[in-house]
Amino acid sequence: MTNSKMTQWSLVSDLTTGQCSGFTKGFPHTLRCLLGDWLENQPWEFINSSDSFCVGLADRLLSAMLEKLQDLAKQNCQPGPILQLTANVEHTYRREPLQLVDAIKQILEGEQALLREKFQSLPLSIQQQREELRFGFYLQKVQHRVKEIMVLRDSLKQMNGNTRGSLQQRTLELQFPTQESLQATSLQNLHALFLEAAKELEETKKQVLMRFQIWKWQQQLAGNGTPCTEDLAPLQKRFESLVEVCFQLRQQLVASGTELSSELHLRLQERLDNVFSALIQNSFLVDKQPPQVLKTQTKFQATVRFLLGPLLLKPPHTTFTVTADIVTEKQARELAAGRPETILCESTGEIVNNVAPLETNTTTSTCCAIFKNMLLKKIKRCDRKSTESVTEEKCAVLFHAKVNLGPNKTTFRLQALSLPIVVIVHGNQDNNARATILWDNAFAEPGRIPFMVTERVSWKAMCETLNQKFMAEVQTTNGLCKEHYFFLAQKIFGDSSTRPEDFQNLKVSWTQFNKEVLPGRGFTFWQWFEGILDLTKKYLKEYWSDGLIMGFTSKQYVYSCLIKEPVGTFLLRFSDSEIGGISIAYVTRLPDGSPQVENIQPFTAKQLSIRSLADCVLDLKQLEILYPNRPKHEYFKCNAEVPRTTPYVRATMTIRVEEPFSSTSSVCPPGGPMVNMTPGIHSDPTFADPSLMSSSMGMSPSTTSTFGSPQLMPSSFGSHSDLPTCTYPLQPASSLGPTNALYSMQDILDEDMETCRSNNIAVYPRDMPFLMPPNMMGVPENIPPPSEQELVQLLHRDQDMNHCLLNLGSTMTNICS
Repeated sequence: MTNSKMTQWSLVSDLTTGQCSGFTKGFPHTLRCLLGDWLENQPWEFINSSDSFCVGLADRLLSAMLEKLQDLAKQNCQPGPILQLTANVEHTYRREPLQLVDAIKQILEGEQALLREKFQSLPLSIQQQREELRFGFYLQKVQHRVKEIMVLRDSLKQMNGNTRGSLQQRTLELQFPTQESLQATSLQNLHALFLEAAKELEETKKQVLMRFQIWKWQQQLAGNGTPCTEDLAPLQKRFESLVEVCFQLRQQLVASGTELSSELHLRLQERLDNVFSALIQNSFLVDKQPPQVLKTQTKFQATVRFLLGPLLLKPPHTTFTVTADIVTEKQARELAAGRPETILCESTGEIVNNVAPLETNTTTSTCCAIFKNMLLKKIKRCDRKSTESVTEEKCAVLFHAKVNLGPNKTTFRLQALSLPIVVIVHGNQDNNARATILWDNAFAEPGRIPFMVTERVSWKAMCETLNQKFMAEVQTTNGLCKEHYFFLAQKIFGDSSTRPEDFQNLKVSWTQFNKEVLPGRGFTFWQWFEGILDLTKKYLKEYWSDGLIMGFTSKQYVYSCLIKEPVGTFLLRFSDSEIGGISIAYVTRLPDGSPQVENIQPFTAKQLSIRSLADCVLDLKQLEILYPNRPKHEYFKCNAEVPRTTPYVRATMTIRVEEPFSSTSSVCPPGGPMVNMTPGIHSDPTFADPSLMSSSMGMSPSTTSTFGSPQLMPSSFGSHSDLPTCTYPLQPASSLGPTNALYSMQDILDEDMETCRSNNIAVYPRDMPFLMPPNMMGVPENIPPPSEQELVQLLHRDQDMNHCLLNLGSTMTNICS
């Protein structure tokens, strides 16, 4: 449905022949199959009259169809049946080509009805194709009217110069009263042709501006992550084509002279000027939008484009400049009301580097002004309602320029307003500002009064917005599903008793979205959702895309999924009590043997930046099978070893979960078992037993860090000898000499002390080198340095230090317990 290459015929070809062949008896279904996509690429459905243009277009389409069938016959090894069908079509419709148009319109309309029934609406690709065909039809029609005017005016000139020829022409008209002649000699016909041409020009202009509004709406949705790949080149071509037709019609109007009455001449001139002015104004647009959350004193970029620049500003021409100014919501409304002269009277803010030249690139056929280093120096806040915060205040950047166009150097004021912007002065305002922009981009009506947006939207529309934002930010094609929407609805409405289908009829307000805190929480719905979005984007993208994370679901639903599963079954869900957290729920057993579902304290970005989710899952022996029946080792892989690039040995960590029902475990804190990160020290294989080095250090080789309380706590060697550890490979990374012999810690200390003495570095007994800055910790310079005896007392001498190190682990264990 979203494939831009998908055509109507490629969709209906999957339907049964009976469905597709029953639309009309006047056009064989075999021909529909042979012509395929070509048939729907022609403007059949817009030929709705019997004037000269429509009859001529129908005749040309019939000829093109016959030529297409003849080419297919030449490519077929048995051309006879195709040639017979071709002959039948020509015999049936050559005299009345409009009957062919009616027959094909029935086929296409019937197919579209089937597609609407199957997909609820026509695919976007088919809608775009129809819109392009409509514009092409109206453009050809107004071009045809201009040619008719030119022919008629030439005929009038001949009539004025040759009265006899005029009498012969009138005699022909009387002999053939039903034939539409392009050489009509009546001034009334000329008046009618001019009025008809002006009307069709205005109708074509509406088609162009409608396409322009669609592009602006797509650009607005792109601010929330909706893909917007439409190129501006086709839109620019439409503007240029229509301006050229407008010029041709204006030339014929000027040349008509006394052939038209002065009143009609002035009325037509005004209508043409309005069309041209509208095309000029709307062809000036913001191609690259400035950031919609804009922080003061931060550089930003933007690009504006003049679609008619390559046509109207051909060299040599005067260099024009574009200026950018910040405007408030009130000023934007005055601009929309047609009062541009008053909007910049009051200073709203100051943008540095806010002027750029409007330059034409002949290679790419574009005319742009590029702002590379703009900076919002300051902003003047407006008066807000008592319930509004500064992050709900919207403004915009106005780009404006004055250009002189045409032989008379007529001055046109070009103006383009950016999408709404929220100005912040601190990073902690970013989250709420992004909520304001998300709501405005998703739910603002086209052509609204700046910057009005509805306060309440349907839950279905909110789901579509959240899904698109999630997929765009995470850069994944795996979006949210109906189970996720059900949980999100329960959370934002604070109702766990409503059925899923009942939420579809509810409306969610801006207040529920990002003003009211969730029940029992200290944050709003958007703050919670955006935290998960950021966590997934940075650390969980691959796991989410591979379908390893259940995600948005409640503990109750997780319990119902896991309670009947084998011990060791687990799943991953986003925390609903903490911003930006993911928790692991797994099945374990109570002391009496009954199953129990436990939830591990959520992992946040802080923990996952140290240890990846895959490594955490692999570390925990309690986790064996990812729900429903996927062995974890098949879906979670260890991170590859990073080659050593520094003189330091690498240190890694492992985690463990303390079983809450184990007799040796400590008391389980609220919210589930604690997860501990435990780094350990292992030696390189070239060394001897690592315990020798550990014992010579006089301290434990392992430390423990608890998620939620990220403190590294030394522990004794024996008290936690059963904990999983990882290695600190000791490699030849220092200047202590070759590593083929085992150095004791005492040897290393003695050698380091000797090195320090040789370099006049102060060395304290039984310690590593220690440099004392002259004014460390802000101590006044007039305080004398400590004596050697005082330093020795501070360091507790050898026996005090050794006693402390040997008992440090057990002491800390007692403190923590």
